[in-house]
Amino acid sequence: MHRRSRGINTGLLLLFSQIFHVGVSNIPPVTLATLAVNIWLFLNPLKPLQSSCLSVEKCYQQKDWQRLLLSPLHHADDWHLYFNMVSMLWKGINLERRLGSRWFAYVLATFVLFTGVVYLLLQVACAEFMDEPDFRRNCAVGFSGVLFALKVLNNHYCPGGFVNILGCPVPNKLACWAELLAIHFLSPGTSFAGHLAGILVGLMYTRGPLKKIMETCADTVCSTTGYSRQPYYFNSSGYSGYQDHHLYGSPRYNGEALRNYDAYTAGLSEEEQLERALRASLRDQDKTQKNRFQALLTSDSAHRVVATNVMW
Repeated sequence: MHRRSRGINTGLLLLFSQIFHVGVSNIPPVTLATLAVNIWLFLNPLKPLQSSCLSVEKCYQQKDWQRLLLSPLHHADDWHLYFNMVSMLWKGINLERRLGSRWFAYVLATFVLFTGVVYLLLQVACAEFMDEPDFRRNCAVGFSGVLFALKVLNNHYCPGGFVNILGCPVPNKLACWAELLAIHFLSPGTSFAGHLAGILVGLMYTRGPLKKIMETCADTVCSTTGYSRQPYYFNSSGYSGYQDHHLYGSPRYNGEALRNYDAYTAGLSEEEQLERALRASLRDQDKTQKNRFQALLTSDSAHRVVATNVMW
């Protein structure tokens, strides 16, 4: 394990600020565990980035298959970690409470694996059709591909409404494609194939056979182990999950948690929540600095008063 060199990681501090602003107790367990693992591996990476990033050359040709699991959990820098994990925070809260923790964990693990596989297939296809072998050496790292898959899933459950992307209102169902192009336009160094792989995996789940395959596999495992898998249920609020699963041991938690989440987000879209979160963090930091400055002034005034009393 390689410990990351010490320094001021502003993105990491802002991420912790957001987590505590939401409240650790308000974050479902799988989402919280995902945040914790990514933060831990950012501070204590299992391998250097060059040994954990995902590419056709390293993974397929050199048979280093562990990169399929390592690459999504490692990040290039603190800001890379911050934006990915803040996005995971909002998506995880919404989807885990909708799907239930066990199925969400299953979906998350499947998306991590399939996004890497689809990314490798896209890179091979580009290398072959464009006759450009450099595509086989392109190395990607980060959780953003999985986040694009989760965004497709989230938009599938909440298809209505619009999001603001670069000042333009975009329908929710097209938001993933618009964000894919916008991110690649604003940050050409990002992995277009990695993000596209996430969208395709999300579509495989919502419109393709992936969900059915996962359900079949889950039923097979449950029948083998004798554990009964509870079906999904839906109530009038649109919430769905497993009937036998309650995060805090009470059937009331699901509805209360959803209402608390809606009250917290105030009906804002994910992009608006992210913008508000960033401003709140910066505002909190500014307030802390002002309080420290006032404390120093008060302390200095007190010292002058004491010095005057001694002189007289």
